[in-house]
Amino acid sequence: MNSSKSDFTQGSILGKLLPFMLPILGALVLQAAYGAVDLLVVGRFGTTSGLSAVSTGSQVLNLVTFVITQFAMGITVLIARYIGEKKPQYIGALIGGATIIFAIVSAVLFVVMIGFAQPIAVLMQAPQEAVELTSSYVRICGGGIFFIVAYNLLAAIFRGLGDSKSPLLFVAVACVVNIAGDLILVAGLHLDAAGAAIATVTAQAVSVVFALFLLVKRELPFKITRQDFKNNTHCIRALKVGLPLAMQEFLTQISFLALCAFVNRLGLAASSGYGVACKVVNFAMLIPSSLMQSMASFVSQNVGAGNEKRAKKAMFTGMGVGIVIGCIVFAFVMFKGDLLTGIFTTDAAVVQNGYDYLKGFALETIVTAVLFSMVGYFNGHDKTVWVMVQGLVQTLLVRLPLAYYMSIQPDASLTKIGFAAPEATIFGIVLNVIFYLWMNRKRNNL
Repeated sequence: MNSSKSDFTQGSILGKLLPFMLPILGALVLQAAYGAVDLLVVGRFGTTSGLSAVSTGSQVLNLVTFVITQFAMGITVLIARYIGEKKPQYIGALIGGATIIFAIVSAVLFVVMIGFAQPIAVLMQAPQEAVELTSSYVRICGGGIFFIVAYNLLAAIFRGLGDSKSPLLFVAVACVVNIAGDLILVAGLHLDAAGAAIATVTAQAVSVVFALFLLVKRELPFKITRQDFKNNTHCIRALKVGLPLAMQEFLTQISFLALCAFVNRLGLAASSGYGVACKVVNFAMLIPSSLMQSMASFVSQNVGAGNEKRAKKAMFTGMGVGIVIGCIVFAFVMFKGDLLTGIFTTDAAVVQNGYDYLKGFALETIVTAVLFSMVGYFNGHDKTVWVMVQGLVQTLLVRLPLAYYMSIQPDASLTKIGFAAPEATIFGIVLNVIFYLWMNRKRNNL
């Protein structure tokens, strides 16, 4: 590993942040494309029920994956902190303890997803004719949940070490295997939704083996011994960082399902349009998300090295990068949103409804860059309880009530519902600025 490239405590902030951020963005794009390939292949070679099953089942899998990713953020932050503090000897115990915790989480998810696959499918309101296929999809993914969790843990370890390129390779390998699996199992053997699920699990398993191979071959600044694989103070510390983020992500994903229910009140065209717009939104939000993930590692390493001034500069640099890119994305979403929604459907009414939602949402592409840079900064300082609180306040007290209020108005429109997102984010920025000033005043007093 090139230690100079992964040392964020010196050199140009922009010159270190961008090369670290871009592979994270690439990995997120590939992960988003991952699910799209399943839908594309099943939609072309499978049944309508199979398409519905993959669409519904992948929402369950995404919920699990997003929560695990945020949970693993505690590992990333703590590894970066130990590197900044020049205490790499603690990393082995951290990884060993985290492996035990994530194995327990995997076992719980295994039981829930296999034992309760059908109730989950019913709860997700899968169409009657697709309930059995959705259950099968969830059950197969549950059987391979150990690989899905292991991948996210390994990616968190590499990012904590300042290496964001290796996780990009893992996802690229998984994508290639997934596409090949979909073509063989769905197009060739006509296994429908079950084939897509098997391809997904197989791809994750191959990427985990590849990641472990790279980890073993690397010259690492730490050693892992058999004695490290137990509950210890380091993994408990990582748990305290990651658990609030996982809880926030879980409740946020649940709130998105509620938002979908509000939109469904406006009819089928609005519901379909919102679904298509969400696909565009998912890709637009990858840039702020990659900024937040890279910021957490960058800031944590500098905090560990006692360089708070550089950590603050990194946050403002991230805001600048995010705003510039956000303005470009804003222009596309605001003025060419119909072309973007038209990628996913040819139905004119659905395209227009999707565009209507994007017009209200568009400002979110800029303001989220500011918010996520601040969130990454706080994550790097272990202030994840605050990150959870501000996230829940935004979602549960501003965005959802506002969206619901807009949906029940006589002149309700998707544009007005979409505008609830940037309004909540702006409110979140105000909250975070107040907390940032309070935190700095407290630090100065100490």
